[in-house]
Amino acid sequence: MDNINLRKLTCNDKETFDKFFGSRYCENAEFTFTNLFMWRKIINPLWAVEDDVLYIFSSDDKTFAAWQPICSQEKMQDAITKILRMAEENRGDRKFKFVVVEKIFADELANYPHAKFNITAERNNFDYVYLAHDLINLSGRKFHGKKNHLNAFRKEYPDAVYRPITEEIIPQCREQLNLWYENHKRADDPFICYEQAAIHEIFDHFDKFKLKGGAILIGGKVAAFTFGERLNSDTAVIHVEKADSNVRGIYVAINQSFVANEWSDMTFVNREEDMGIDGLRQAKESYRPIKLIEKFDATLA
Repeated sequence: MDNINLRKLTCNDKETFDKFFGSRYCENAEFTFTNLFMWRKIINPLWAVEDDVLYIFSSDDKTFAAWQPICSQEKMQDAITKILRMAEENRGDRKFKFVVVEKIFADELANYPHAKFNITAERNNFDYVYLAHDLINLSGRKFHGKKNHLNAFRKEYPDAVYRPITEEIIPQCREQLNLWYENHKRADDPFICYEQAAIHEIFDHFDKFKLKGGAILIGGKVAAFTFGERLNSDTAVIHVEKADSNVRGIYVAINQSFVANEWSDMTFVNREEDMGIDGLRQAKESYRPIKLIEKFDATLA
């Protein structure tokens, strides 16, 4: 079996990834080119296409990891064999595992005849999925608190307006981004500074990434912004949401406005994972997800 010719990820690879990701109904927000590109300096992705299979690997000093292959189901078992051979040839002294695996591929691993896997659900990586009309309407008792915050925001800031993100307001979004990180960064959390740089990089290529974005302006200045994209035929995924937390109700307002203005034709909205952060988990659960998208890791038994 020949080696897979792995290459590093660049901005010019988007078309190839979009073709593979768009060829199937994928609910896992990890499988967007935007996410791979934003976090590439942390996960160090390597990829290749061979025999109509997209292979993705990631690595750090301790782990050489494979993502599930993006292909038709009949090709998955052979792809597993090829991935295991590649892992043996490339991992060196590092451990090997499969990461961010969907349930359908976890089942493929469980049925793989040539090796056994320990498969574990990674709850901190589960994506939160909501009904779009719930996020737009905030109707009923379960959204009473959210609706109160939104009404308070509208009453206190009657001049607030929603605008789609365009080249004209990206500089103001950058200013709000930098302000948010000034208020939230900590010396013991290098991830925060990396995320800041990653979002600036997305703004550098905003049109090329074909993202939809929205901002709320108060007094003509951006107080909140967000962006996302279509994940599959009926789901939008929200990648980033930042706002001035001193403005009461601003997060409810940008969430509601973005979905109402850009994603009202979608059934579901995926707001990605909580990374095991208590405050983030509480915030995501407070919007009453309709389902969680399970993700698994798998190691050789």
